[in-house]
Amino acid sequence: MTDFKKHTVETAPEPAKPILQTALKGYGFVPNLYAAMAEAPTMLEGYMSLSAIFGKTALSETERQIILMTNNRLNGCNYCMAAHTTLSQMAEVDADIIDALRDNTPIADAKLEVLRQFAIIINESRGWPSDAQLDAFLAAGYTQQSVLEVILGTALKILSNYTNHVADTELDEAFMPNAWKITTQQATE
Repeated sequence: MTDFKKHTVETAPEPAKPILQTALKGYGFVPNLYAAMAEAPTMLEGYMSLSAIFGKTALSETERQIILMTNNRLNGCNYCMAAHTTLSQMAEVDADIIDALRDNTPIADAKLEVLRQFAIIINESRGWPSDAQLDAFLAAGYTQQSVLEVILGTALKILSNYTNHVADTELDEAFMPNAWKITTQQATE
């Protein structure tokens, strides 16, 4: 496997340095995902920008994490599942919801479970849900805007999940308490 560079603030290409510096100030460390993305400053900038934009959606933090963690699981991203478990805990997302997302089990709240299922549909169909699937999502109280915001979250996860796959990103110490490995059962469900 190719050994991808993991940059520090000092070794990063010039356009990536301010982004890594901001991350260092915010987190107290440069997440290994960002260190890998820094090799392509436009990738790092795009990821950070899209992440900030996703935070502006009409969806709640819990709903955003459902979309992100569902995609992490489907894409088999151990790094992002651990990182988003930590971020969800910090945001006070209900522990039962976090566990359901990590274990691929239904969420007790019916509307949130519809969102989880729709995120699965968007990922697995590559953006081709059936009319019946769209209608069911909308009937649960979501909107056409919500449909597009699920796609936005899915796109965000492609950037990070795929980067972690090709760069074989090592889990940061801060996320290790929430380490996660996809099981054969989870991969096939």
